[in-house]
Amino acid sequence: MLGLFLLAALLMALYTASSGKDASLRLKVQHSLRSAQLSLWVDGDLAYSGSLVGNAKKKFGLIPSVQGSLSETLPVASGIHQIKVQIVSDSGVRENTISGDFAHNRQRTLSVSASRTDVSLNWQAKEAVGTELSSSSKGWFSRYAGTLMMTVAGSIISALTGFALKELPKQIVSRQGEAPKA
Repeated sequence: MLGLFLLAALLMALYTASSGKDASLRLKVQHSLRSAQLSLWVDGDLAYSGSLVGNAKKKFGLIPSVQGSLSETLPVASGIHQIKVQIVSDSGVRENTISGDFAHNRQRTLSVSASRTDVSLNWQAKEAVGTELSSSSKGWFSRYAGTLMMTVAGSIISALTGFALKELPKQIVSRQGEAPKA
């Protein structure tokens, strides 16, 4: 089974390398459909087709609803592409189109929200650079000081407990061996 998985991964990597697909599209779908068929085209070529399945839930414990999600990552060539998403369910066919620029060796995330009446597409915003820099500019000591202090304190307590357990019996025996002076 593992050999089959590795073979499939190798074939996918070879296909991606040979087809010039040097970027990726991450598809994140949230939907309120019991079942549907999702298809995604990149520049008019079918790139993905799969089923959407939702689970029945109750909002506030009373109101019935259906919720489901899907996440897939697809290889695409770098450059500007037209992305078309189509959802076919028992309530009809809904589709929407969005354009996106894919950078070499980068991933873009397309958020798809689908209901019985609509499908909306949005590119997820990239993480803020300022947030990433502020957390990495802090020193390692300030980030791990609490853990480091707990480790040191635990080691000291463990050493003292071991010493006490080793020396306590010797002290008891030596005190019992001493005769009281009259």
